[in-house]
Order: sequence, then C-alpha cells, then structure tokens
Amino acid sequence: MEIILQEYQTEEFDRLWQIDQECFPPGIAYSRLELQTYMRRRGAFTVVARGDRRLPTAAGMNLSAQENFKGIVGFIVAEANRRRQGHIITIDVLPGTRRAGVGSRLLRCAEEKLQAAGCDFVFLETAVDNLSAVAFYKRHLYSVVKIEPRYYSNGVDALVLGKRLADNRSHGKQT
Repeated sequence: MEIILQEYQTEEFDRLWQIDQECFPPGIAYSRLELQTYMRRRGAFTVVARGDRRLPTAAGMNLSAQENFKGIVGFIVAEANRRRQGHIITIDVLPGTRRAGVGSRLLRCAEEKLQAAGCDFVFLETAVDNLSAVAFYKRHLYSVVKIEPRYYSNGVDALVLGKRLADNRSHGKQT
C-alpha cells in the first residue's frame, strides 16, 4: 500500500482541521484557532499523508476504506524547541485507514525531522483513556514520563510519553 508523505500546504488547513475533529472527541480535538496556532509556531512543521489513487485493495480492507485513500488520510504536527527537545503536537489518521501503517510512517518521518533539527528527545501527550494510542506509542518505544491531571478541556488526564532519539549523526562515514 503506497502512502505519500508531503509537506503541508496552507490551502489544506480546512481538511486537516476536519480530520482532527473526526479523530478526536470534543474536549480533546483542537479548535481551528488552536490547530492554526500550533502549526505556525516557531520550529513547527506539518507533514500530510496521502493515499495513492492506484492502491491495490489490501486484504481485509473494504471498498469504502479503500476509497478513503484517495486524498489526505492523516497528518502530524510537531515542533523542535531550543532545548533540543521535540514535541509531537498531534498525529491524526482517519479511522477508515488505521492499521495500514500511516501513523507509523508519519511518526517516523517526524522523528527523523526532529533529529535532523538537533533534538535528542521527543515527547507527546495522549489521553489516559486512549488505549489504542498508548499501545501504538509503546510499540514505537515511547515510555510514560508523567501524568498531567485534567490536561484536556474535558477534564481527562494526559499521559506524557517520551523517547530518546537515536544519534545517527555519529554513524556517518567511517574514517
């Protein structure tokens, strides 16, 4: 299944905001202003995942899920700060296209971009009751750093998860 990752274009904002609303419940999904603000922060970047129109039908994927791959199927917003830390602000993958590797590709891309920006650690927040997200991040070697009580506007606590990024800069040319 071919997924194409591309830099975000400003004309795509409305679609990204709609995806965020579909992916998260009220109180966790971002308002338009919040999402715009995060995407415009210094050191922030957004990567969009698109499905290839020529995708073969994956085993177990129904036709409507296959049709979802004809446009933007997910995105990630992340930022690098001056303390050499990366922050995954949000990762959104349409429900009909989950478990196809889109989230993993987006996360890996963001980690590589953060590492290239000099970050040696990345962190993120997820709702304590979002068990599928917690399992996803643990599969990607994230560990719980702490719990933030009542982090979300709906009163739900957040797990702060983090991961040390491998230092590939030292694995360059052999001398």
